[in-house]
Amino acid sequence: MPRTSSPATSSAHRSGISRRHLGAFAGLALLPLAGCGLRPATAYTPDVAPGSITPIEGLPADASLTVTGKNFTEQLILGKIGVIAARAAGFQVDDLTNVPGSVPVRELMTSGDADMTWEYTGTAWLTYMGETEGIPDKQEQWEAVRDADVANGLTWLPPAPLNNTYALAVRSDAVEELGGISSLSEIADLPVEDRTICVEPEFNSRADGLIPLLKEYGIPRDAADGVPEENVSIYDTGAVYTATARGSCNFGEVFTTDGRIESLDLTILEDDKGYFPAYNVAPVLSTATLEKHPELADIFDQISPAITDDALRALNLRVDEGGELPADVAFDFMVEQGFVTRP
Repeated sequence: MPRTSSPATSSAHRSGISRRHLGAFAGLALLPLAGCGLRPATAYTPDVAPGSITPIEGLPADASLTVTGKNFTEQLILGKIGVIAARAAGFQVDDLTNVPGSVPVRELMTSGDADMTWEYTGTAWLTYMGETEGIPDKQEQWEAVRDADVANGLTWLPPAPLNNTYALAVRSDAVEELGGISSLSEIADLPVEDRTICVEPEFNSRADGLIPLLKEYGIPRDAADGVPEENVSIYDTGAVYTATARGSCNFGEVFTTDGRIESLDLTILEDDKGYFPAYNVAPVLSTATLEKHPELADIFDQISPAITDDALRALNLRVDEGGELPADVAFDFMVEQGFVTRP
């Protein structure tokens, strides 16, 4: 997935790109965070009752936990899941979700002004820790950030299955037309005229975008026997999905947990050479907070296995296209999974 920052756009917030690089610079410029008293406009969360998550035994009535998160759809939902879990465990929760940008959220965590967030392994490795290349293996990438963040007073709990990274997708009704294609390697087997690709401007030009992707898969860019220039169409981030679905191109750049993949009936091609880094999401807690309340590890270990690509695609779609509130979508998910109940 992206390894550097990119310009902030509203469409990128909706698509998922923002989690790694949108607010990294703009957010810092706007928000001095330590002791800033941030209060988002979306602090609403439904009342909850215990389910499989029950109040921590002996927890003081005034025990508090600050949950933070970024301000794009997926993170708003995940943030509310964190808030709901903490409330079910008996905490008074300070809701600092909906923060504009990755770096401001990171600063809230490293400064001790927040206790918990959901973070992406690739974001931490490439953006916060300054590494130049991601690690495609999900377990290895998680272990790398887990070990690196010990010195920063942060503990990474085991990651969720969700891996919100880049991918190329094809409209499902064209899969058979293209020989039953299922992986990126198989694009090289197609006639040149079928190697049509829709991408956003950044992915088209960035050093870890389309050109090196095609090179990895043995398909030269701007070559008559590869992907000639006229086969690449440039669209705004959100428009890539609809252009791919209507057949303007056979393959479109997508984010793997975007709800439009399902609603537009797109099929993700397997990255069979492991080009894209892992961007699994995981609960990250202040080590001091976790030492004080070790029960939090068990709570989030219950939740993480249910945070899958399919689950978040459906939840994201309810917000982005259905217009539902992230808090209500998160609450329904927590109830359906049995983690909490309705009061």
